[in-house]
Amino acid sequence: MTVTGISLLKRRAGMSREDFRAYYENNHRLIGEKVLAGYATRYARRFIEPADGIDQEQDFDVILEIDFPDAATRDACFAAMGDPATMATIVEDEEKLFDRSRMRTFSVSESRSEMPPLG
Repeated sequence: MTVTGISLLKRRAGMSREDFRAYYENNHRLIGEKVLAGYATRYARRFIEPADGIDQEQDFDVILEIDFPDAATRDACFAAMGDPATMATIVEDEEKLFDRSRMRTFSVSESRSEMPPLG
């Protein structure tokens, strides 16, 4: 059974949405791919953009989703990420990108409705 973790992440103060996304995708993503390799089956970043087109301050700027094949694999991944050198690399880069005081992480369960097409 797939286990999913979701994090709600806020960009650091003074960073534009464009710079935030560019740095995440060109730098921080690579760290994530490295530490999640062999553990995660999906590593997705969903960048939040206002539906009404009005750029105002939001609580979070990206929803991070990570799927693991099972809880044991997730736990092994988090244990490996707890290595001091690995954690130092992650934290150092997070400080360039996120307001770390506002990071929120959750384990989630999913209920899904399959929707028929129109007509």
